[in-house]
Amino acid sequence: MTTTTLAVLVPLLPFLGAVAGLLLGRTAPGFVRPLAVLPTLASLVLAALVAARQGGDQAVDAATELTPTGSIPIELALYVDGFAALVAVLVTVVATCVQIYSTGYLRDDPRYPSYAALVSLFTSAMLLVVYTGDLMVLLVGWEVMGICSYFLVGHYWETPEARAASLKAFLVTKLGDVPFLIGLFALATDAGSFRITKVLGAVASGSLDHPTLIGLLLLAGVAGKSAQFPLHTWLPDAMAGPTPVSALIHAATMVAAGVYFVARLLPVFQASAAVLVTLAVMAAVTMAGSGLAALAQDDIKRVLAYSTIGQLGYMTGALAVGDRGAAVFHLLSHGAFKALLFLAAGVIIHAAGTNSLAAMSRMSHLRDRVPDAYWTMTVALLALAAIPPFSGFFSKESVLGAAEHVSTGHTEAAPAAAGWIVLVSALLTAVLTAAYAMRLWLRTFRGQGAEAPDHGRQPLTMTVVLWVLAVPSLALGGLAYRVLPDWFDGNDLAPTLTTSVLGTGLALAGALVTYAAWRHTAPLAARVPLGAVAAHPEGDAGLVEAEAIASHEPAYGDVAGAPDPADPGRLLLGPLHPHAAVGFHLDAVYSALFVRPVQGGASLVRFLDREVVETYVRGAGALPRWLGAAVRRAQTGNVQTYVSALLAGTVVLAVAVVLVATGA
Repeated sequence: MTTTTLAVLVPLLPFLGAVAGLLLGRTAPGFVRPLAVLPTLASLVLAALVAARQGGDQAVDAATELTPTGSIPIELALYVDGFAALVAVLVTVVATCVQIYSTGYLRDDPRYPSYAALVSLFTSAMLLVVYTGDLMVLLVGWEVMGICSYFLVGHYWETPEARAASLKAFLVTKLGDVPFLIGLFALATDAGSFRITKVLGAVASGSLDHPTLIGLLLLAGVAGKSAQFPLHTWLPDAMAGPTPVSALIHAATMVAAGVYFVARLLPVFQASAAVLVTLAVMAAVTMAGSGLAALAQDDIKRVLAYSTIGQLGYMTGALAVGDRGAAVFHLLSHGAFKALLFLAAGVIIHAAGTNSLAAMSRMSHLRDRVPDAYWTMTVALLALAAIPPFSGFFSKESVLGAAEHVSTGHTEAAPAAAGWIVLVSALLTAVLTAAYAMRLWLRTFRGQGAEAPDHGRQPLTMTVVLWVLAVPSLALGGLAYRVLPDWFDGNDLAPTLTTSVLGTGLALAGALVTYAAWRHTAPLAARVPLGAVAAHPEGDAGLVEAEAIASHEPAYGDVAGAPDPADPGRLLLGPLHPHAAVGFHLDAVYSALFVRPVQGGASLVRFLDREVVETYVRGAGALPRWLGAAVRRAQTGNVQTYVSALLAGTVVLAVAVVLVATGA
């Protein structure tokens, strides 16, 4: 079987699994789990074969015309180079782990068949984005992922939070997709083709007439899909969905699509220095802001959501300094440890019996109750904090090294200003990342919250997946930075001394300061938390989530929403804490600038429709109605009345004729 055929099957198998799962979900429920796991697992094997055959050498390039358009052709094209092959392996690994994990996590969920089918479709759409060589086909996968995220985030549609989160995710990403679509058409018009190879050829020959405008339009879509400032607000709220969905979205699909798109078309963005500086500023604000916000959250999944936003900022920062190798290296590393973090959080949710947004203020004695989650999450948090020798250290240092090279003028891949912006913000974010990672670990596994009911051991399918993902989180970086340059552009990904010392030193400082703050606030945790968490059946983690999302029961104090005095984040952030906890009021800004004006306009239109248009319509119908009423009164049905009226009319006419004749 040729490499091209194998590559076609990689996205096709999960798609067929999704279709079969939807068709057989009700009639043959016994086939649902095999149809969820086996096609994705087969796709993983084929993606690994494609990567092994491609081997970082010449790209696999094939195309056939999809349909005659009369102008710019749309082609069903395949383009698999080194980094596309590796990203496809990441997507299938994470998707397979999520599907296996979900068989235990959602085993009692009545909507599991549709859930599993949507996860398979989600996976297929992302693989289409990765492998395609045509921008219009890429757009199809791009939009299918948006639809899948809408349904999966809103899986627990019984709760208002899930419904609102799914709608918000859909609308905010669509807000970026509109200029993104315009940018794609403008790019194809300038290049004369939607084929990615021809677009890159046009860039190399200087044929793009509007590189700055095109780059900025495309960045709007990237900001929405990859949750970058200012279109990042949907991602923390999307935690209302099932935890395995969060792992899939944050580690391998949806948010990774924007980073992958910029990496694929990086020369288009490099054609304009203004676009690169804009991307650098966007990455810098995203990194720093998300780090501060993560330090103020009380639930595990929202901390991890803001963490994803910040780590994506590292990737876009690497792209802003023109190094797609560093960006994709961090994408691969982050995919492993972020999937592990979310799936471990799912085990903690199951064990603690709190809710889908697992409040750390309620955690107590979890280290002994969930040892698998404890050890694997510790590995993942060390990778997140970029502590050597874990994988996150090597990938994050490649980003810092790329920014340092640009800022000091060692390379001219991007403006020096972009290098300085990314470097300074990335170092600041290193402190914040280590701080909120340490805070999460302390409050989750050494917290003194309410003792939740013990749900017993987690299903084996959940715990095995954690250890599988712990391996790349621990060992991927040390091997990858030596091998990956041959798969990408050949740029050196090895850590540099200056940024390694600075980054690691700042990370350790952030962790130690957080630990000291926790020791200072730990005695305050002796208060008895209010309320008790209701017990749920063992293994029914999905029902735990669905029933408790809407719970707003306070963890401490006597008033709903009272602050938790045992939180070291409150001490570290000081007066900034309440603002960081709500994402620096960006949702309120959007509400004032966009939501309320739209609602006001809708109210005005409704008033005009009701009071003006309907009044006119009612008035236009009144005269015929009155005439009809008058005529209806004359229709009595009495023959004598009709004859009398006829005679009276005859007399009147006769008199009129006589008068006229006499006058004549």
